[in-house]
Amino acid sequence: MCGIVGAIAQRPVAAILLEGLKRLEYRGYDSAGLAVLSTERGMHRLRTLGKVSKLAEAVAAEPMPGSIGIAHTRWATHGEPSTENAHPHLSGERCAIVHNGIIENHATLRAEQLAAGHTFTSQTDTEVVVHAVYDALAAGHGLTDAVRRTTARLDGAYALGVIDAEDPSQLIAARQGSPLVIGVGFQEHFIASDVFALLPVTNRFIFLEEGDLAELRLDGVTIWDRDGRVVERPVRESSVAADSAERGEYRHFMQKEIFEQPRAIADTLEGRLAAEHVLPEAFGPEAEAVLARVEAVTIVACGTSYHAGLVAKYWIEALADLPCRVEVASEYRYRKHVVPANALFVTISQSGETADSLAALRIAKDSGYAKTLAICNVPESSLVRESDLVLLTHAGPEIGVASTKAFTTQLVALLLLTVNLARTRGMDAAAEAHAVGLLRGLSSQLEEVLAIDPQIAALAERFVEKHHCLFLGRGEEYPIAMEGALKLKEISYIHAEAYPAGELKHGPLALIDEDMPVVAVAPNNALLEKLKSNLEEVRARGGQLFVFADTQVPMQEEPGITVIRLPETDDLIDPLVFTIPLQLLAYHVATLKGTDVDQPRNLAKSVTVE
Repeated sequence: MCGIVGAIAQRPVAAILLEGLKRLEYRGYDSAGLAVLSTERGMHRLRTLGKVSKLAEAVAAEPMPGSIGIAHTRWATHGEPSTENAHPHLSGERCAIVHNGIIENHATLRAEQLAAGHTFTSQTDTEVVVHAVYDALAAGHGLTDAVRRTTARLDGAYALGVIDAEDPSQLIAARQGSPLVIGVGFQEHFIASDVFALLPVTNRFIFLEEGDLAELRLDGVTIWDRDGRVVERPVRESSVAADSAERGEYRHFMQKEIFEQPRAIADTLEGRLAAEHVLPEAFGPEAEAVLARVEAVTIVACGTSYHAGLVAKYWIEALADLPCRVEVASEYRYRKHVVPANALFVTISQSGETADSLAALRIAKDSGYAKTLAICNVPESSLVRESDLVLLTHAGPEIGVASTKAFTTQLVALLLLTVNLARTRGMDAAAEAHAVGLLRGLSSQLEEVLAIDPQIAALAERFVEKHHCLFLGRGEEYPIAMEGALKLKEISYIHAEAYPAGELKHGPLALIDEDMPVVAVAPNNALLEKLKSNLEEVRARGGQLFVFADTQVPMQEEPGITVIRLPETDDLIDPLVFTIPLQLLAYHVATLKGTDVDQPRNLAKSVTVE
């Protein structure tokens, strides 16, 4: 969601702040701004509605000297997208603040501050924070203490960057419920909501913990924990290259990330497969003993990650013979739970900072689950740090808002988990060796699927003028149909729904006509004949069918039926193979419609608020 960048240095920081904001554009935003302190101009703020490029133009027209500053990209929550609601927010022309998160008691604080004579210039919840800091400064407290006193009164989630025009020697950061990282340099330090923002200036980072408050100066960083004690947080070196967030030869990040999937899957499998079995150490040194005791699995996730969990339910119950339930994190966290005995709690997240998933994990840790497991793409994330076991997906940076390679690497990680669980439940060596062989050949098989991209690009032309689309699947392909529908609606803005094919006659058939394309996922498995019967129901009502089928499926093109052939595959990895063409379909439809593929309207990459 919103992005924060801040810097204190011995050189001008405006260019550093702007570059950081550009690198955070993938998170989703509607406005941008920065504030810089200098001896020449004091506090100087610029804010614009729209893209960071507009802010950069404003800075070029009105240069901002100064060696300390903060910057922000805003995704509207409280108050419409507008210049007035954009960050940074000021109070008394003295202090400036940027904020990610939601202040839940902002209405109470606003009423108090209005009564005390403050004037509000925005509709945001953030403005109460900067006024509270100003009041503490005006009462004679230093900036660090002023922020500490302010955060003690805040309910909700926040990541803060604060500067004071009367003390340009320090930049204050605080974190509760929203991610914030400190970049460590030589006689310069930085803050950001994501390491990608700071890779051009440093590869050394400190990841703030929940409740931390940090004081950044030229010569060092001091951190206090939630109890007010000075603490040392480790400095970690990032292996992510500064140019990893570049599109290269591709038109969009999403296109690049679709085509990176064979490599990302190979990286996720590296070091985790022996000749004929999955290495239990992939989940941590104690994993083998932990997994052997598991009697049930609960998976909690959001969005695309939730769909990955739904596929895993089929795998876990079929192969490991364990009960598995899958829940949306935003629902799980607000209801009473019955915890099965010896249950493993699994959270899935690309960023590891998804607010609802983190809240669900914290509830689970207090609810009696035997152990928690995080499947995640970011090694330094909160989800990873707070879970007992971890399996990193090694997808690399995913910039496009619509998740692609994160999804398929999550599926691979979940299949590794399934095989390990199944082995503890008596899976024979031949079956495990078969699964390992399929995983080893998966990257090359996906390369074959990507080769049909030109065919799917041509097919996309038949969807451009449509307003609705139906996706169908059976068994573990139903969640893949859900994911295909999600991708199409996310980036092309075509309304799309997914149904189990057997549910057609229970309602969706009422929608079928010649203007409603119906996309079906049809692998050659035990449910194929059932699926074909469902598709005949569509044909009989004039529907236009687009069937993705592997080469072994006996189905021919006829009027009303278009068949897109995929390489022959195996039941176990069907979900991974059939995901790719649905991603490509959504991508090509969106490019033909001229939408913003990488940053679709109203959406954000990292959802760090409820």
